[in-house]
Amino acid sequence: MAIDEDLNDRLRRFLGGRSGLSEKKMMGGLCFLLNGHMIGGADRTKDGERRFIFRVGKDNHDKARALPGAVPMVQGGRTMSGLFFVREDEAPDSVLQTWLDLAVENALSLPPK
Repeated sequence: MAIDEDLNDRLRRFLGGRSGLSEKKMMGGLCFLLNGHMIGGADRTKDGERRFIFRVGKDNHDKARALPGAVPMVQGGRTMSGLFFVREDEAPDSVLQTWLDLAVENALSLPPK
């Protein structure tokens, strides 16, 4: 996986100068954190697929599965509850905003780190 700067710039624009926002290289890409909790990021797979990742939390898993482009993250054959990939071509601005709203809501529900 590789960092996709164009997608990360798109996320930055949507997140603006939100208080408590930080960036960290992790999970093969660049992730955005709010008060120390991951909300999302972007990368490019070895095959060149451009995608976002969102951490919406376990409580929002079913809600997120119904959103456009939702692909639950699977690691070692196990579905990671509350983590989703969304291909860039399935995330027009309105869909991206919906994913970010859900991820930010989850991060704000947790105590700051």
